[in-house]
Amino acid sequence: MRVQPSQPRNDVRITFKDGQIFSGPVGTPLEDFVLAATAEDNLPDAIAAIVDNKLTELSRPVLRDGHASLIRLNTADGAPIYRRSLTFMMIAAANRYFPDARVYVEHSTVNGGYYCRVEGRKPFSQEELHALEAHMRALVEADLPIQRKRVPIEEAIRIFEEADDEEKLALLKQRSKPDLIIYELLDTKDYFHGYMAPSTGYLRYFAIEPSDGGFLLRFPRQNSPTTILPYSPPTPLYEVFTRYSSWLRRLGIRNVAGLNEIIESGQLTEAILVSEALHEQRISEIADDIERQRDRIRVILIAGPSSSGKTTFARRLAVRLLAVGLRPMPISVDNYFVDREHTPRDEHGDYDFESLYAVDIAYLNQQINDLIAGKEVTLPEFDFATGQRLPGQKVQISQKHVLIIEGIHALNPELLPQVQPSVCYRIYVSDLAQLNLDRYNRISTTDVRLIRRIVRDARSRGYSAADTIARWESVRRGERKWIFPFQNKADVMFNSALPYELAVLQPLVIPLLRQIDPETREWIEAKRLLSLLRWFLPAEPDHVPSDSILREFIGGSILEDYTPWTNPVV
Repeated sequence: MRVQPSQPRNDVRITFKDGQIFSGPVGTPLEDFVLAATAEDNLPDAIAAIVDNKLTELSRPVLRDGHASLIRLNTADGAPIYRRSLTFMMIAAANRYFPDARVYVEHSTVNGGYYCRVEGRKPFSQEELHALEAHMRALVEADLPIQRKRVPIEEAIRIFEEADDEEKLALLKQRSKPDLIIYELLDTKDYFHGYMAPSTGYLRYFAIEPSDGGFLLRFPRQNSPTTILPYSPPTPLYEVFTRYSSWLRRLGIRNVAGLNEIIESGQLTEAILVSEALHEQRISEIADDIERQRDRIRVILIAGPSSSGKTTFARRLAVRLLAVGLRPMPISVDNYFVDREHTPRDEHGDYDFESLYAVDIAYLNQQINDLIAGKEVTLPEFDFATGQRLPGQKVQISQKHVLIIEGIHALNPELLPQVQPSVCYRIYVSDLAQLNLDRYNRISTTDVRLIRRIVRDARSRGYSAADTIARWESVRRGERKWIFPFQNKADVMFNSALPYELAVLQPLVIPLLRQIDPETREWIEAKRLLSLLRWFLPAEPDHVPSDSILREFIGGSILEDYTPWTNPVV
């Protein structure tokens, strides 16, 4: 007989994706199973795992059999867990050894890190920063557990009242769930949005460095998870963050709780109008800068990552250029794709349309130089159905014209190697800064771009939220390869972030996220985004101007079909 009576098991088993199976007593932390599974490999540390399609902290006890895949430091899920845990360790060390300092985590830096500053006292001295780093390294050596506890909302309020944390208390006013996850390390009990490492021993790779009245908490980049890259002095990005902080102060919105208060008080319309006016002011400044250099500038190059608002920005800039007497003419790089059979392929053998070498660079350069020289040119049109390039309209431009080239490769020097650099003006556009939940719970600008894209893809392309999320990591890989390395080539940067946008996007994206099958990998990302969006009060889009960057994603843009080029032969 194949089926026989048995006894209750007193162990649990975890089956890993590579086929390894490990067993242990019921209640054994997941960390023990993961350490056993990775004991012989030389890969980056596993900092969490997906167990039965749920992202799971290693500190969680295993109560039943399950199937698991590892989340390592060099993955899109693992890197944020490391950064969040490192931030908590830094906050806990600062709270114990510098109790009069309130540390604020402001924004990210180019080579891996967060810019931080203190309030309540003078900035940390060089010696104090050395001491803070030494205390953190001692915590790593001690390998202290980062304890996780679910508490009733009343207890959470009491914790933040005792800590005199007004930002957390204001944020909790919008909390609809009856409880909250609190993490504890040393004397610090606090809320962090997202999962944590199981202990401080995982947080070996970091550095503390002074910077512009504050300090940098340095950490590795995702693709090199054990290396702190060399320090880089402040870049043009720093000016963007400084400007955005000034905008927020002008609006009276310091964090998400501040935005929620404005929505509750009926003042959102004013915040929208001021935010949009500040965008328009910045676009006007850029147009004026181009007009001042009109004798040399013939080509405007605009680049930025997915869902950064490049298209709307380019069209709004074209309108401003017309207002100062210039005549903008858009050039679509997509029309210069090589014929399909010559398109490069990626490591999977698929056509790599994001590669720079999917573009006929020589032909593009020839036509740009001919246009600048005043010659008549027949522009190409690429037929995406057949994968062939066809002849399009004939054009000829005057000295009053400027060419506008917008695309992911626009700042890459290899796109226009035969065009004189002196005739080019380079603009980098992205959602570069966002409201934070509070003084050290950052909202990733990558998350905001993903939310923008989910809404736009569902509205205009017929993609589900699951489709967009499934493609996102591939999009991100392309950005890291083809866009981010060249952002500092820009002459100017435009921050497309709007302080109010997540409040408007929230009621549009939540129904889309909830349609995702909970049994799929995409649900893990959807669940995380839903958790973030619940901190925002919803806002109606009625008062969002028709030329807003946000309209590119939510619809209703007056610029959707606008083209400034109306007289192709001059």
